[in-house]
Amino acid sequence: MCKHLKVTRAAYYKWLKRDISKIEQENEILVQLICEYDERFNHILGYRRMTDWINKLNGTHYSRNRVHRLMKELNIHSVIRRKKRKYTYSAPETTAENTLGRDFNAEKPNQKWATDVTEFKWYEGPIVHKLYLSAILDLYDRSVVAYIVSTRNDNKLVFDTFEQAIRLNPDAHPLFHSDRGFQYTNKAFQFKLSQQAMSQSMSRVGHCIDNCPIEGFWGIVKAEMYYLMKFENEGELRTAIDNYIHFYNYERFQERFGTKSPMEVRSMALLMDKPEQFPIAENKRILRYKAKFSA
Repeated sequence: MCKHLKVTRAAYYKWLKRDISKIEQENEILVQLICEYDERFNHILGYRRMTDWINKLNGTHYSRNRVHRLMKELNIHSVIRRKKRKYTYSAPETTAENTLGRDFNAEKPNQKWATDVTEFKWYEGPIVHKLYLSAILDLYDRSVVAYIVSTRNDNKLVFDTFEQAIRLNPDAHPLFHSDRGFQYTNKAFQFKLSQQAMSQSMSRVGHCIDNCPIEGFWGIVKAEMYYLMKFENEGELRTAIDNYIHFYNYERFQERFGTKSPMEVRSMALLMDKPEQFPIAENKRILRYKAKFSA
């Protein structure tokens, strides 16, 4: 071995009997944590979140560069994938203006809610089955306020989601933002909003970025859970969705919230007279869209 590696035997034995430095000992511990968290969280952690979560859960202060270097040596990286969304036009009964105006920040909980419906598939041989997830997101803490899973994408799915959100937040009167899906332009749904003293806001046709937070949430759910698993029946998919939303709300620490989960931020804000403000960093794609349409 020494001959092939062009290392003298004396140098090899000197290295073998050396005292292991404190940094090397820390690196060995850090490597074990990286491997453990990568497996535990289904390979969804990049080096930034890996660093944040290790420091959060172990009370350490490792740097991102150090974690990044070790992850590259271990060939560990996030397996998140992107999927393009398609827009389907439907003739609305009545529509609302885009009152939200891409202002995705909120000063307190229950000030702005965003909602949408997304689709999941599972296969039984050659037969394709579908499940639909309707969710409402609070733009203050990005928590999932309410969600319903159904085999039908209909008015009942959206109405049940809204009613669940009201049961859990009876005093909430937020600005309610959605796309122009047929469920949200339905007069019956708009009557429900008026009964709850909520004002309605809608994305413009073909501008999915007007509802960016909920679109981003769908990307997170699918990249970190759905695309990484193979589902053989409806029950498995429903359970995976339930488990992931609980994980997202209570265990998925976010850098923009000071390495806190959405529910940690929400609980703290509801106990405070002046909730903490978290400016939401916009990615380059959003900034390019804004520059394009403002011009």
